[in-house]
Amino acid sequence: MTDHHDDLVDYDEDDDVIQSIAAVPAAVETDIAEDAKDKKGSYVGVHSTGFRDFLLKPELLRAIVDCGFEHPSEVQQECIPQSILGMDILCQAKSGMGKTAVFVLATLQQVEAVPGEVSVVILCHTRELAFQIKNEFARFSKYLPEVRSEVFYGGTPLKRDQDILRNKELCPHILVGTPGRVLALIREKTLKLGNVKHFVLDECDKMLDQIDMRRDVQEIFKSTPHHKQVMMFSATLSKEVRQVCKRFMQNPLEIYVDDETKLTLHGLQQYYVDLDEKSKNRKLNDLLDNLEFNQVCIFVKSVSRANELNKLLTECNFPSICIHSQMAQDERIARFKSFKEFNKRILVATDVFARGVDVSRVNVVINYDVPEVADTYLHRVGRAGRFGTKGLAITFVTDDQDKEVLKTIQARFEVQISELPDEIDVATYMTA
Repeated sequence: MTDHHDDLVDYDEDDDVIQSIAAVPAAVETDIAEDAKDKKGSYVGVHSTGFRDFLLKPELLRAIVDCGFEHPSEVQQECIPQSILGMDILCQAKSGMGKTAVFVLATLQQVEAVPGEVSVVILCHTRELAFQIKNEFARFSKYLPEVRSEVFYGGTPLKRDQDILRNKELCPHILVGTPGRVLALIREKTLKLGNVKHFVLDECDKMLDQIDMRRDVQEIFKSTPHHKQVMMFSATLSKEVRQVCKRFMQNPLEIYVDDETKLTLHGLQQYYVDLDEKSKNRKLNDLLDNLEFNQVCIFVKSVSRANELNKLLTECNFPSICIHSQMAQDERIARFKSFKEFNKRILVATDVFARGVDVSRVNVVINYDVPEVADTYLHRVGRAGRFGTKGLAITFVTDDQDKEVLKTIQARFEVQISELPDEIDVATYMTA
């Protein structure tokens, strides 16, 4: 295989002098507050910092209040002050810690709404995540009516995207999309990125460690001006991918919230069940009957297993819905919205749903099939217990290969995953 590392845009070596910080919570006013923070863990300290301290636009502060946010999370405290000043940001932080709000607020704070000009480009690797990010922009820009955002991804008519971009009154200032569709619009000269001032990659490792997607990202990146703000975010960033990321950036602020091996989610109870393949369905039924849950995500390894399991659950009168990569795009988005709006309480999904997608009521994740790699486990179980809330993750283990993956997960994240007890205290995984 050809080494494509040299294809990357590279800045001068002098730019590799990095400001690297170990992210720490903001100072608190009293020792009592500091003690309280320690008891809760690093994910949500008792601190005096509020969103007002970031000197955001009044319109953004009103939207933040409407969304019910009171205090910034640790990653928001560390990233927002620098990001709103236009600094390049490379950030790794646990799932559910508010990374999306960092780049949404930073770009809305800085964006200049010039008719017909795209000023911000956000790329992500799945259509569901793109759709969700567009909704976050809609939430936070509700009092900035002059700022338009739009989402572009495959599986929808190309002409619809072309018509939007050609119309000065509809052309978005903030463009969210997947690399394939964005690149297609650039190549056929409908999308012009000569005025882009902010370039964001969400779940950047997923896009940069796959050669095909990395090539697309690089080509899009080269279509934007040299001088712009670049921000990249993920829950998992290997040392190799960090170096790739930094070649897109100039003197970035690097923020790694928690040591890279300790990315487990505070408040998340994690267990495994040792059983044979044919016992999975009976065990799953028992769990769904006996666990207290708001919503459940069940992850499987293939499209066919997702369809079959969803059919089985529906026949057993469980309120189930299914999402996987082989569905028509409109259907995928419709099902995602239905689940997010609490119309269904159980979701069966492949790993297309595992990264970055935020459904606030999910408090139980079941790995019906063990993921192939440790990082995927983190992203799956991160659907529960987001931003310091409680949650429960249960993994079905059937053979020696599954057990090896489980060992790798425990070593990688320095976490002890115990065998599922006969009874679990509801208070440990249900937020009161």
